[in-house]
Amino acid sequence: MTQISRREALRLAAAFAVVAITTPAGAQQAGDDWRLPSDDEIRGLITARNAPRPGQGIVIGILGPEGERIVAGGTGAGAAFDSTTLFEIGSITKVFTALLLADMANKGEVSLDDPAAKYLPAGHKMPERGGRPITLTDLATHRSGLPRIADDMWAISHPDGEFADYTEERLLAFLDRHQLTREPGAQFEYSNLGMGLVGYLLTRVAGSDYETLVRARITGPLRMNDTMITLPPSHAARLAAPFDAYMRPVKPMDMAALAGAGAIRSTPADMLIFARALLDPTSPVAPALRTALSVRTPGENKFEQALGWVVRRLQGRELLMHDGRTKGFTSILILEPAKGRAVVALANSAAEPGPTDLAFNIVGGQQVQPTPAVPPAPPPFVPRTAISLPVAELDKVAGRYEFPGFVVVIRRDGEYLYAQAQREGVPGAPRQQILPEAPLAFFFKAMDAQIRFTTDASGMVTEAVLTQGRQMVGRRVAP
Repeated sequence: MTQISRREALRLAAAFAVVAITTPAGAQQAGDDWRLPSDDEIRGLITARNAPRPGQGIVIGILGPEGERIVAGGTGAGAAFDSTTLFEIGSITKVFTALLLADMANKGEVSLDDPAAKYLPAGHKMPERGGRPITLTDLATHRSGLPRIADDMWAISHPDGEFADYTEERLLAFLDRHQLTREPGAQFEYSNLGMGLVGYLLTRVAGSDYETLVRARITGPLRMNDTMITLPPSHAARLAAPFDAYMRPVKPMDMAALAGAGAIRSTPADMLIFARALLDPTSPVAPALRTALSVRTPGENKFEQALGWVVRRLQGRELLMHDGRTKGFTSILILEPAKGRAVVALANSAAEPGPTDLAFNIVGGQQVQPTPAVPPAPPPFVPRTAISLPVAELDKVAGRYEFPGFVVVIRRDGEYLYAQAQREGVPGAPRQQILPEAPLAFFFKAMDAQIRFTTDASGMVTEAVLTQGRQMVGRRVAP
């Protein structure tokens, strides 16, 4: 069994909690005299980023007083790369959801301070703590206390993605049983689950599905005819072929009940239409944007978090932004309202670095990161089948297990077993559901990892072996 360093042990412990990447650090920030790069310079950036990634394409759109331009590069399989290429925009969808929330608040259909539980189906509940309910604002500013994803979602390495088959029924069941670890509003924690829940609740208020609601209130009025979730045959051929972080072909994303967190697909041309409307104080979406930006809370990396939008400042310049990442696409949208400028960058792979640093280079001279070779791919995802075990078999493995640098607590909740990593001085990571594939052998549903338990001669569980690429042994220190 391989011994690993303390740093690697802590990294493995941190894998129990996945956080979203907002923006890269290490910026070289330019002042007001920054000159926007030429098309040839942008094309050079795209070419260098694509070079070690066969099949990747990047399209960058720029909007400003100087006019509008779109620069594309790539020789990917399937769709050509130009202004009409379709991409999954991932979490940029969240700003559409936030605009829907703000619009419905402006029209008196909801209040931003409404408890989210008000809009759940009868017989279901939202988690609370300390008598403080989760509000719509809490959800839209990532301060609800809900985890990034639900503990019963698939591993991100699952071929169909972590959100696959996550139905309304499963979402409601999670909310009914989940227990918060802190009061709502107390702390920022990026949550796909939370923003996806906003979208779900708004569809209940509107009496329509999420895609129809977006079309009625945003993309229809703005004539964004190539922005949608469900692609008809006329559009499907224009969807760029998606690749994962290792440049392996992957399936397009299915967000199921959490569409409001990241399900939208769009083109560079349509995203510039969207950006132009957001920068226009007389556009149909301007009132909703003003309401969305009127809410400011402390976010990540000293940024401000508005409803949906991340607010970042570069040498006194206020930028509105959101990035996106799915299994096979990366994206970013940046607005600078004071200068009437916007940049959108879309790529058809999840390889890192994505196009975010290129967009910030264009906006204000941020240093472009080097593009490394594509890393070796991990072993293919192995589908695992859960079996049913008696409650006594689940209780047999419950307890605290001490690994190098962290502790894993195994607890039973009803008919399910959960694992939670803990480190001294660090808030506990969200618990993760583990499913049995054999007596004493379990796998994590939300990540590609397994945990097996060993017993002594009397049948008492004494150790746990945690496998996530490497193996670690944890000693049972308490039942």
